[in-house]
Amino acid sequence: MKITVNHIGVIGAYTNVAIRCPHCGHQGTFVHLGNDILESNRLVLGQRRCPNEKCKGHIFFISENNKDVIRTYPGDTIPFETTGIPSRILDAFTEAITCHANNCFIAAAIMIRKTLEEICSHESSSGKNLKDRLKELGGKITIPKELIEGMDELRLLGNDAAHIEANTFEEIGKDEIEISIEFTKEILKATYQYEDLLAKLRSLKKPPVVVNTP
Repeated sequence: MKITVNHIGVIGAYTNVAIRCPHCGHQGTFVHLGNDILESNRLVLGQRRCPNEKCKGHIFFISENNKDVIRTYPGDTIPFETTGIPSRILDAFTEAITCHANNCFIAAAIMIRKTLEEICSHESSSGKNLKDRLKELGGKITIPKELIEGMDELRLLGNDAAHIEANTFEEIGKDEIEISIEFTKEILKATYQYEDLLAKLRSLKKPPVVVNTP
């Protein structure tokens, strides 16, 4: 794409911004709004509107070399199914995902830990600390043992984020948080969503045939 630049840095060509909308979740090529600005002959800054007519969500973006979108505001969030998740747990996990979308990885780790706290509270799991409450939680809910063990790893990640003296993980960055979010999604799915999914599947079965005998 050819770019023309005038003395104030306004470019005469538009960057295609094809992303998943952070507002409605639909994928599409966004509609340009106003002029794009060239910064330092490398970064292009501009604004776009979601092509979904029911959304029309507004974003700001930064692209590099007028090609690769490297940042949007608001940021794209990791999608997840919310059905059946209790509200306090959902609020904590949603905040963790929002923190991740804005590159606030330490805050995201703390909110993932908060999500575990809310799960323990909802399931009436008791103990003097989160480690003890998670241990008791393992006897209250029926999920694979790997997910129970994973909860303790997420607790340790949250400890690293919240306390200077804790140092279990090498760092708390993008990779650690994205894996943690995916793991937490599986915990929530196994704890609160499988039963609803099974009910939906059973509802699709043919009704039993009633045979009238003389």
